[in-house]
Amino acid sequence: MSAARRLADPEVARELRDTLGAARELLTELADEGVDHFERVALPPPPRAVSQAASQLAPPAEAFQPAPAAATERPDAPPRGRTTLEQVRTDLGDCRRCSLCDGRKTIVFGDGDPEARLLFVGEGPGEQEDRRGLPFVGRAGELLTQMIEKGLGISRSSVYICNIVKCRPPNNRTPLPDEVAACRPFLDAQIEAIGPKVIVALGKPAASLLLGQDVAITRVRGTWQQYGDIPVMPTLHPAYVLRQYTPENRRNVWEDLKAALARSEEP
Repeated sequence: MSAARRLADPEVARELRDTLGAARELLTELADEGVDHFERVALPPPPRAVSQAASQLAPPAEAFQPAPAAATERPDAPPRGRTTLEQVRTDLGDCRRCSLCDGRKTIVFGDGDPEARLLFVGEGPGEQEDRRGLPFVGRAGELLTQMIEKGLGISRSSVYICNIVKCRPPNNRTPLPDEVAACRPFLDAQIEAIGPKVIVALGKPAASLLLGQDVAITRVRGTWQQYGDIPVMPTLHPAYVLRQYTPENRRNVWEDLKAALARSEEP
């Protein structure tokens, strides 16, 4: 059967429409998550190439699981009961728990009020953050600061801002599961030390980690979630808003941040 005759077949045409529709939905979701390219990944060599590649490409389930009570009771994790960010930073030390340490200039621990009622959690440091040792100081950081200070009418220094991982991933790629696992105990310890009233999860990786499951940020943004007993407001990452600077995206983030601030100010 010729290609033209196959396309004229109603069943073939329907399957083609369905396939194209699914492809459009996938591309839209990838764009929503800020994915604009894919890196080529070299698979491990034989004889264990298949098993090793599978283990690397499939993130372990624990990468997205909420930290259990004893999750930090291991050699590379800060002990339970820490009450200050200074102690957590001391426990982190000159961290070399994953390969991100090889390319970093500076550990980007966090910045802001150690007793903040509102905590912002992003994905990882970028180039400017890596140079200066502070989170969200590049273009996306400038936008976040405007959202906080001009939008919400509070100072940036009155909130606390940190990331899932404390070292810059190469080319600003999404942190890998082993990198997230290495930093997870310190993020949990930061949250415990600060004791915020509300957490704002900036983007898909932060929301997925805090909520304990892989989520699409465009589907959960603006809806209240939980990290333990702390309310979580997932919203779009400022870097995504810069790439998709539409009135709708700006309005959505504005509404999310207003709701987060209002809840953080509740008695």
